[in-house]
Amino acid sequence: MPKEPLNRREFIIRTGAFVSLATLAGTTFAASDSTEGRVQRVALIGTGWYGKSDLFRLLQVRDVEVVAICDVDTRHLDEAANLIAERQVSAKVPRKYTDYRKLLAENKLDLVLIGTPDHWHALQAIAAMEAGAHVYLQKPVSVDVLEGEAVVATARRYNRKVQVGTQRRSTPHLLEAKREIIDKGLLGKISQVEMCCYYHMKSDANPPEQAVPDFLDYELWTGPAPLRPYDGLPHGSWWRAFMEYGNGITGDMCVHMFDTVRWLLRLGWPEQISATGGTYVQKAGKSNIADTQTAIFHYPELDCVWQHRTWGTPTDPDYPWAFILHGEKGTLKGSTMKYEFIPLKGDKIIKDVVYEKEEFPEDLTEPRIELNAAPATRRHMEDLLQAIEGDRLPRADVQEGHISTACCILANMAMELGRPLKYDPEKRICVNDPEATDRLARQYRKGWQHPSFRI
Repeated sequence: MPKEPLNRREFIIRTGAFVSLATLAGTTFAASDSTEGRVQRVALIGTGWYGKSDLFRLLQVRDVEVVAICDVDTRHLDEAANLIAERQVSAKVPRKYTDYRKLLAENKLDLVLIGTPDHWHALQAIAAMEAGAHVYLQKPVSVDVLEGEAVVATARRYNRKVQVGTQRRSTPHLLEAKREIIDKGLLGKISQVEMCCYYHMKSDANPPEQAVPDFLDYELWTGPAPLRPYDGLPHGSWWRAFMEYGNGITGDMCVHMFDTVRWLLRLGWPEQISATGGTYVQKAGKSNIADTQTAIFHYPELDCVWQHRTWGTPTDPDYPWAFILHGEKGTLKGSTMKYEFIPLKGDKIIKDVVYEKEEFPEDLTEPRIELNAAPATRRHMEDLLQAIEGDRLPRADVQEGHISTACCILANMAMELGRPLKYDPEKRICVNDPEATDRLARQYRKGWQHPSFRI
């Protein structure tokens, strides 16, 4: 009997050939058997849910060797090592580390994926680049503005390619919306943008202090951040409840939508950022992030307005986490699930999210996978590989990720200070605001050095 035709995943695994997912977007790249200059040796720092998810998307588009992984939780480490051995062609178990510095010192790497909590992103990205690797860096780039400036400076100094995990830039239906709606001028002049998140993401928990389990290095998990009393496993979602480790809902969710809007409309740094908000409703728990916030990123004749509430109901149930572009000729709504163009005259245009369940059936059995995001992450990974091998900037280059990240950080600062801020990226100051300028770099815990000296 004739053999069944290989699906795409099997073809990549068996041949090691480079077959571009970009063919699905209308661009064809030739397969190549050459390994010169290609990404071969990969490491993952942060082996929790999303770190593994990013790595598995990479393994779906390229036959790479995952040689080392790192996590301060040895249970995460052991689980990830076994899953990786099952998925990679060599079936080898990667070397396991609890300290990322040791991993980088003992392995020659082409690419490092970073999926740790936000307060680690800048230090680990810089260390990976200085060790000779390119980087896939989960968003946000940093937890303060000058950390981000240092990451960008390091990438440019060593000519490292850094793809930030703002994968809406690689989302198939949003790529189509950009090409078919925005770039063709169907919206006309756009002078107002709304962005929102109404997910109930703020924890109301009040867990007691407890002993640190023997499988977790809590000191190293905390690293440069303030050391909170241990009250349960911080990784997962609990760390997101605290400004010590991130930048709240704005730093977590606005960074995606604001980055998408900037990409769609070709926007750089805003002229001014203002914000109001705080904890208005959910006051019972330990969490210190804002449950309500409105931020305005002001451009000439354009305001991009962000709103989040971690309580109540969404303004539009079909778009609980979304952006809305208001143009003189119509409106474009977009989310991770679809886009909808509503013209002043004519019929609506609606396009749903693209799934690739038939091409990548393993998606259907992976725990906690975001099926709607998997195609975008695969394209994001492939774009990074092409950028490395073609010596060009990736689609979500670190400079773009830094702008989106820093603006969200500045929105939080504007809310805390109660006044608008104007950031000067050349001088790296908040204009006429010494107090705000002093907040551009957080105080690190004793024993850790802030990377701003690398700027």
